[in-house]
Amino acid sequence: MFDYLRKRFTSHIRERSRRRARLVSKDGRCNIEFGNVEQSRFVFLIDIWTTILDLRWRYKMTIFISAFLGSWFLFGLLWYVVAYIHKDLPEFNPSINHTPCVENINGLTSAFLFSLETQVTIGYGFRCVTEQCATAIFLLIFQSILGVIINSFMCGAILAKISRSKNRAKTITFSKNAVISKRGGKLCLLIRVANLRKSLLIGSHIYGKLLKTTITPEGETIILDQVNIEFVVDAGNENLFFISPLTIYHIIDKNSPFFHMAAETILQQDFELVVFLDGTVEATSATCQVRTSYIPEEVLWGYRFAPIVSKTKEGKYRVDFQNFSKTVAVETPHCAFCLYNEKEAKAKEKKGYDNPGFVLSEVSETSDTKM
Repeated sequence: MFDYLRKRFTSHIRERSRRRARLVSKDGRCNIEFGNVEQSRFVFLIDIWTTILDLRWRYKMTIFISAFLGSWFLFGLLWYVVAYIHKDLPEFNPSINHTPCVENINGLTSAFLFSLETQVTIGYGFRCVTEQCATAIFLLIFQSILGVIINSFMCGAILAKISRSKNRAKTITFSKNAVISKRGGKLCLLIRVANLRKSLLIGSHIYGKLLKTTITPEGETIILDQVNIEFVVDAGNENLFFISPLTIYHIIDKNSPFFHMAAETILQQDFELVVFLDGTVEATSATCQVRTSYIPEEVLWGYRFAPIVSKTKEGKYRVDFQNFSKTVAVETPHCAFCLYNEKEAKAKEKKGYDNPGFVLSEVSETSDTKM
């Protein structure tokens, strides 16, 4: 009993570790880590725009708030220094005829408030720069220009982050599992994909990559070796009319890497099927890519997808997403090689010829043996 439980626990841990070992998650995120990169991380600061866009929202908002607060406080200190050098502060007891560089700056707090008013152009009118100091005028101009640059950059980064095509890709969904069954007399691997918005993706293109570990004839082990997988739909894989869910399929022929797999051995295979959908967003004309992956445990042999589109009495087409990933068991050959041999055998039977001149004659056997 203890050995049985130990084996079950070991197989369960092995299965869990195998499920986690995937390059692309179901939602399209890549599980890869870069190590021992020789280039310094400062190279990311050269392309600061892309770096800011790739940051998560919490880091982006932290930079956004820190940029404004830091600039307000820094220029507040500069305004305080100007007032201190010109002896405009109350602690110097300026005379009645003294003209300050900035009116009504009495300390660090008022200098910070004037810096904020200047950069965000609030302009309450209580504090203002006079023509007494050229330094104050130059500082006012410099802060105004820098404030516009910071405001444009940070607001543009947030707007670009919101309008990225990656968010549009979240409204494209793939079926939870891939299935293998006969379609049009051929053994095919089928995947269902749906567009959750009514707006189309222009110029959509679907393709796949099979990732596996291969050993070359020279003995070299290649991890994550990529093999092209061609997916098609009945109308072709270019310029899809992606208004309703589509079922894409890959024909398992002699050139397919699935040709030598069978229903009994597919779970023992070590591969990851990554499916890509490229298209142009109709509203923004920005290109986007949607991707997902399937491991052997997510490929169901001998199943097909349940119907999902129906027509109502009012003449409208209804898509029932409750059946989107639902599968139905169907009769399917347990391997593509068997289906191929079966077709060859039937083809050879059709190539047979009958000889109408052939006559079967019976010959009676006589014994000439004499005693």
